[in-house]
Amino acid sequence: MATAKLEPISVCHVVALPYPGRGHINPMMNLCKSLSSKKPDNTLVITFVVTEEWHGFIGSDPKPDNIRFATLPNVIPSELVRANDFPAFFEAVNTALEAPFERLLDGLEAEAPPVSAVVADSFVDWAVRVGNRRNIPVASLWTMSASVFTVLHSFELLKQKGHFPADLSERGDEIIDYIPGINTTSVADLPTVFFGDNHQKVLHRAIETVSQVVEKAQYLLFTSVHELEPQVFDTFKTQFALRVYPIGPTIPHFELSKSLPINHNDGLGYLNWLDSQPKQSVLYVSLGSFLSVSKAQMDEIVAGVQNSGVRFLWVARGDASKWKDGVGDKGLVVPWCDQLRVLCHDSIGGFWSHCGWNSILEAVYAGLPILTCPIFWDQVPNAKQIVEDWKIGYRVLKKKVGAEHEHLVTREEIAELVQRFMDLEMKEGKEMKERARQFEETCHRAIAEGGSSDTNLDAFIKDISQGGHH
Repeated sequence: MATAKLEPISVCHVVALPYPGRGHINPMMNLCKSLSSKKPDNTLVITFVVTEEWHGFIGSDPKPDNIRFATLPNVIPSELVRANDFPAFFEAVNTALEAPFERLLDGLEAEAPPVSAVVADSFVDWAVRVGNRRNIPVASLWTMSASVFTVLHSFELLKQKGHFPADLSERGDEIIDYIPGINTTSVADLPTVFFGDNHQKVLHRAIETVSQVVEKAQYLLFTSVHELEPQVFDTFKTQFALRVYPIGPTIPHFELSKSLPINHNDGLGYLNWLDSQPKQSVLYVSLGSFLSVSKAQMDEIVAGVQNSGVRFLWVARGDASKWKDGVGDKGLVVPWCDQLRVLCHDSIGGFWSHCGWNSILEAVYAGLPILTCPIFWDQVPNAKQIVEDWKIGYRVLKKKVGAEHEHLVTREEIAELVQRFMDLEMKEGKEMKERARQFEETCHRAIAEGGSSDTNLDAFIKDISQGGHH
């Protein structure tokens, strides 16, 4: 009986396309889970697109029912070797995946429900072109800080003012005070892709990406929080025509409320170990999953942390895990841990980090001060933001004077710095911890109902649900 037909429910179908790397896939999945939790009924479907290799890594991870995987063939270098030639990997992502993604979209478009929007990592910049050709709105997800976005967007300005190209060893200390929305910075605190011939391709691709996104995407999403970088976000409002939504921190905070299985940590027992340590007494050390410091510097770091006498939990992959036998009862070395759960543990008092943006968001959410040890790309400006703008951390390494002249920080310097950083009684340390706690509150407020990120997420869902194709 046709007359009894109910109004069809309009389903919003989002296709999520992360850049194929752990530091990009995680925030994209966290964003999708947040979107999913906003519409747990069947009015939202998310297709999460990864290479077959990545599907092998994450395909069995728990996820909401309204998120499903779709795969692209392995036409780019394997995740296991991508650090060997970063520029080549970057190039492959930007050339080889577009045609298979188009074919996948053809298949999805033939099914119901039609695609309402594509949310693509900003570094998969061809997704914007694909969306525009098909008349599908594209939201670009930027997984670095808003400050780094504006630095890349101001590239012409840096050239005009003579700060690009610049020799780090001669001009590293020169002040840059003209980038919209950014506190004063220096040449040495620009992303590392601004220096060295082998980075030129990556730098120019990144600059192209940012201008593509600003000119051609319909929405720009940030994993950051408005209140963490308010001047930059206020500048974007006046600068850009597209809608800008900071929706962070895109970290797995919603997993924290879930209780752990009884045999938690695959028998690693690090949470049990943390349970038995005094409050705020443990330094958490994680030197990232992609690139690392030289072996000589790593030896000094290991010895310095051990000699400091401070308790530590160290996540060490590969070679670094060799020394775990000699750590004594003050330290624990593990090959992996649930980082956010660890950072939020009462016993943790600080975080030694390479300053990848996701890790910083987790540290800020957990209210921790940070020992910054940046190596590559945006880690350098992130460290500057932590130490000089937010004032919630110290630098471990001296500012780099050209990458080839690595200035070794000695074990004695490191031991002294770690002791000072973890000293709960020092006035300076207390003030730093207090500021870190205020940032923690800011993050928690942003994602609570009615907070800035919560409101932005609602607005974004409303935007893409209204029109389907625009």
